[in-house]
Amino acid sequence: MSGPANREPVVGHLAQVWTSMADVGRAIGTRQWVLSTDCPGWTVKDQFSHLVGIERLLLGDTPPPPLTDVPAHVANSFGEMNEAWVEARRRVSGSEVLAEFVDVTQRRLTALRAKPADEFDVVGWSPIGEVPYREFMQIRILDSWAHEQDVRRSVGRPGGRNGVGEAAVLDRCEKAMVYVVGKRVAPQDGSSVLFSVTGVMGRQILIAMDAGRASPRGTPSTLAPSVVLTMDQETFWRLGLGRVEPARVLASGQVRVDGDAAIGHKVLASMAFMI
Repeated sequence: MSGPANREPVVGHLAQVWTSMADVGRAIGTRQWVLSTDCPGWTVKDQFSHLVGIERLLLGDTPPPPLTDVPAHVANSFGEMNEAWVEARRRVSGSEVLAEFVDVTQRRLTALRAKPADEFDVVGWSPIGEVPYREFMQIRILDSWAHEQDVRRSVGRPGGRNGVGEAAVLDRCEKAMVYVVGKRVAPQDGSSVLFSVTGVMGRQILIAMDAGRASPRGTPSTLAPSVVLTMDQETFWRLGLGRVEPARVLASGQVRVDGDAAIGHKVLASMAFMI
């Protein structure tokens, strides 16, 4: 018989990220709810509204009606669905949206803790394709933590770093770089790119091209890379999540390019992979 679902680490990790998000929400001043964030068209309050919408949808709550006018910053049907939840709360106060966020995340945690453990192995829909439910919940950690950081950056309250949320984001960014190098950049066979990521959760990510395909390789010492992109972990995930322009981090010296500059600059311009 399967063990209780509350032994699933992903549930505890979600709880940590949502608690941190609620904590920063309680520290937000009345005028700060309308501050712009790194997500085009979204305020601080909109970040919370978005997360409320996703978790209510996963609980089976009725979604708001589709948008009649789609804002310019919405790029696809998934974005339209997200925007409808945000638009439905435009006239609701930030404190009310925060209270709804706390309520819905508690309901979600209750539901997840009641789930039989083997249901986390069931493959189903997710934004990254058909994956086990456990991996889908990892994406919820990534999304929630990324939006927490959007809020914290906007209101000037740093925190929530170097924990389970950032680990999930860095891991997903690392996996995505194989696609970035192999499909978006597609340098010639024999080329390789080393992402030299510094910081507490830093890592060395070496990706090489062979027979028209990109694949991760072992330690950097096994292959002299064509280009090395050196940056700290925050710059790495901000580029991967599309939260900062490559030209900006290059101009500020947050990224160093050593080796084939043409490949390096094309990789930097192609790193954003989030929907």
